[in-house]
Amino acid sequence: MTYANRESWLEGAVVELRPWFADIGAKIPDQVRVACGWSKRSGKNAIGWCWHTEASADQSNEIQISPELDMPIRVLATLVHELIHASDNGESKHTGYFRKTALALGLKGPMTATTAGDELYAKLSKLADNLGTYPHAALKPQLQMGKQSTRMLKGFCDDDGYTIRLSRKWADVGLPDCPVCGNALELQG
Repeated sequence: MTYANRESWLEGAVVELRPWFADIGAKIPDQVRVACGWSKRSGKNAIGWCWHTEASADQSNEIQISPELDMPIRVLATLVHELIHASDNGESKHTGYFRKTALALGLKGPMTATTAGDELYAKLSKLADNLGTYPHAALKPQLQMGKQSTRMLKGFCDDDGYTIRLSRKWADVGLPDCPVCGNALELQG
């Protein structure tokens, strides 16, 4: 099957994952939305987020998968992790119900950063094949930042160490005098 966009691909994955959860006695909520995007509350290393129903105007769980991910099996393993949070509305955090469900589904590792165990990896690989290509290319946020447009220069006083930063534009107009001793400031570097 071919999906037009990443959200429809993720929604297709949720449909396919519902029986997996049912087989172990867990239930994916009827009201769950999935998207590719960053969460406002994202942690430095987080790759997935599940918002509790209370945060949504229509009481849906909202799941975001990081746009930095583009490997389908990793995306699916992250989705499974977040769907566990949705299945108990985040009540158990990463302990109790969450841990039991994660292990039953085949996730391993520290519960705050799970990965697919061998058996789950094989199942997710088949699921990824059935879903087709994940219509997404990884975003690299560190490359969005361009070079600094204004390099601040350092003006300083040799006598007392007073220091200021100023742009080249204002340094070319003229350096101010030191407010401590009255001597002219000099540019460093």
